Amino acid sequence: MGNLFGKSSSKASRVTEQDKAVLQLKQQRDKLKQYQKRIELELEKDREMAKKCLATGRKERAKTLLRKKKYQEKLLSNTDAQLETIEKLAADIEFAQVEAQIVQGLKAGNEALKKVNEMLSIDEVERIMDETRESIEKQQEIDALLNGVLTEEDEDEVLAELEQLIGTGEASAAPAEEDLQLPDVPQDELVREKKQKEKKAEKVALEA
Repeated sequence: MGNLFGKSSSKASRVTEQDKAVLQLKQQRDKLKQYQKRIELELEKDREMAKKCLATGRKERAKTLLRKKKYQEKLLSNTDAQLETIEKLAADIEFAQVEAQIVQGLKAGNEALKKVNEMLSIDEVERIMDETRESIEKQQEIDALLNGVLTEEDEDEVLAELEQLIGTGEASAAPAEEDLQLPDVPQDELVREKKQKEKKAEKVALEA
């Protein structure tokens, strides 16, 4: 029983004073609309009755009915103004509730943002950016070294071999270009080998 009462009181607490005020205003609005419909029916009846009185020669009775009709038309006009006021007030209260919910959402979002900013300090962000910049510069240096290892003739041979692999369909079985790691060959060693080849070629030419 205690749990049951506890649940019911929890549900009741969700209805705010603003909700109750809006409900009361809407109930008053509905009553006014019902009153308007009743007055409109009476106005039509009085008008028809006035016509019949004139037809039977009862002019004074017709005048009295038209006076009553005029008075009820003024009441009807007043209810229109009251309805407009009630509907505007109800709309203002509902909009204020929406604004309050938006403010609460902004407050929760601001708190969450503060927690994120506490996790990432300015010094930590600068350290990460410096490390990233160093990694990029190091990779650029490696790329520059690898590009300087091969001569123009070597590059032509690489392209020719690549075309050959593409033609024979072996390119699919070859490792990806980005996975290929070339050894670091000193530039002086390449120059020395090239000079030795040129000397051997000159020697063979002289002996012939």
